[in-house]
Amino acid sequence: MSVELEMNEYGQPVGSPVPSWEAAKLPDGSSLVGRFCKLVPMDIDAYGEQLYDAFCNPIEEKDWTYLPPQPFTCKEEFISYYEKMSCTSDPYQFVIVDLNTGLAVGSIALMRIDSANGVIEIGHVTFSKKLKKTAMATETIYLLMKYVFEDLGYRRLEWKCHTLNAPSWKSATRFGFTFEGIFRQAAVVKGRNRDTAWFSLLDYEFEKIRNGFVQWLDDSNFDSCGQQLHKLSELIQISAD
Repeated sequence: MSVELEMNEYGQPVGSPVPSWEAAKLPDGSSLVGRFCKLVPMDIDAYGEQLYDAFCNPIEEKDWTYLPPQPFTCKEEFISYYEKMSCTSDPYQFVIVDLNTGLAVGSIALMRIDSANGVIEIGHVTFSKKLKKTAMATETIYLLMKYVFEDLGYRRLEWKCHTLNAPSWKSATRFGFTFEGIFRQAAVVKGRNRDTAWFSLLDYEFEKIRNGFVQWLDDSNFDSCGQQLHKLSELIQISAD
């Protein structure tokens, strides 16, 4: 967004005003319901067994390379981890439920929540094989974007990933996030260095690309076999122009 530079009384450039700004809201326990899936606040009692079956039966160890936990060795270890995660307000965890089957197929979180400045991050993106590369996966991100910007009133949504995590980097770009740079030696994860790539999507940018998601998720964009007719990136570009 091009904004004419403002000067203060000392001749110094200053940021554009944010009139009537009030802090954004915190996640409030809402369920986010779409056409293909719904996101519900983490409830390990209701969904723990289903999540374990989705993630670990059988476990694909390569899926956990860039995620915080190690591959789980047993169900008890898995349940214990998610019980702890479900008790925190940041990260604020959601279970992703397939509306067709009623089963949990993944989890995702809103985190690093800075409501005072209107900044929040999508993280802990954990998709099972039943969720990866499906319309549900795209709808999951869209539902969170819509919730963050339209319901909670945030100004900035962040996406971060290990610089070597090519699928996550590709996803951020596909979903319309802007690459901002790399924080070198940002963390030590599982005994190894992590350089972190930063991406962002701003409130006014979401307004421009929102219709691209709506069109991509519409029935008319899929053939009888469920294959997309138009790429999300194409529809986002058209929507933004």
